[in-house]
Order: sequence, then structure tokens, then C-alpha cells
Amino acid sequence: MYQNRSNQKDAYALILEAIDVGVYKPGDRLVESDLAEQFGVSRTPIREALQRLETQSLLERDGRSLIVASLDHNQMAELYAVRSELEGLAARLAAKHATSEEVKVLREMVAADDALVDKPVELARANRRFHEQIHLASHNRYLVQQLDLVHRTMALMVSTSLSAQGRGRIAQAEHKKIVDAIERRDEEAAYKALREHISVAFVTRLKQDAIQREQR
Repeated sequence: MYQNRSNQKDAYALILEAIDVGVYKPGDRLVESDLAEQFGVSRTPIREALQRLETQSLLERDGRSLIVASLDHNQMAELYAVRSELEGLAARLAAKHATSEEVKVLREMVAADDALVDKPVELARANRRFHEQIHLASHNRYLVQQLDLVHRTMALMVSTSLSAQGRGRIAQAEHKKIVDAIERRDEEAAYKALREHISVAFVTRLKQDAIQREQR
């Protein structure tokens, strides 16, 4: 499925996307030769991509092998703490700097995503697009870079919090509140709305993890 796309994307992007969409899950072993064959590229760019992903802590060593990293409870809490602050800052800056066209795009995204509330996988992809659009609307390249790294690390979570019963509709309402604040140019309200959105998502994920531990 990825070979036809290897001309447009480098090995790093291809492996990262495969992790993000769940082709490779936490604990899965990544073998250089297998990846080269899968993506239709030579082993050198694959090797370089694996080294880069290891440096970013998206892969970890298991003996001599590289496996997709997993997040323990403390790491997840740390990630959400950082994400909450950075996302909140992005919303604050978007309220200050977003163009009217960017606000219109955010509004249209939320409206279109209402059709996906009962499709968690599709909604999760749409959710990433929505957040990335806010990042871009902040007009701060350094913040965008940091948030990009945070969102890559989010791919290490096995499931999406949007799969929880009713979470899709709640998240959509939260998105509307965020866009309303950005459109009003209310920086503080945008900051608080997005931080609250991330907080609710974290609580949902903690509940999901508690259920998964009970079922093991």
C-alpha cells in the first residue's frame, strides 16, 4: 500500500505514517530489510529514518532490535502536560494572528467533522487536521515545530480517546468553542478552551487505560 507513495514521501515520513495509522503498534519490531521491501526504497534511507525515529524516542532498543516505543503512565502524563500548554499557546496566538480565511477554514472543518462523530478512526484523522490548522494559524514556526513533535509522539498511543462512548460529540462541541473564541479574538478564552479540551481528552484516556488494565 505504501510502495506507490514512496516517490512522494521519504522513508522517515512513510514509517512515521505507518506508526500513526496503526500499521506498526507499540512493541512491534521494525526490521530494516523488511521495511525497505515494504516501501520500495533502499536500505540506506530506511536505516537513516530508523536512527532519526530512535533519536526522537519513537523507537527504542530491545536487545539489538528496534521496536515501536510505548508510553507508561508517567510518560503519558508528561506528554499531556506539555501538549496542554503548547496547544493552549497556539490557540492564544491564533486568536491574535489568524486571518479571516484561516478562521473560515477552521469553522468549515468543524462543520464537516460533525458527520464523523460515530467514526472514531476517521474523526481522529480529522481531529489532527483541525489541531494542525490551529498550529499554523498561530503564525509561529517554532511553536509549530514543537507541536509537530508532540503529535508524532501521540502516535505511540494504541487507541484514540475519540473511541470512547460519546467522546466524539463532546470533542466537536469543544472544537466549536475554541473556534468561537479565536473568531472573537479572545486570546484568553481560546487558550482556556483548548487547554480544557486537552484535559478532557486526557481524563478520557486515563479511563480507557484503567479499563484495559482490568481486562488483562
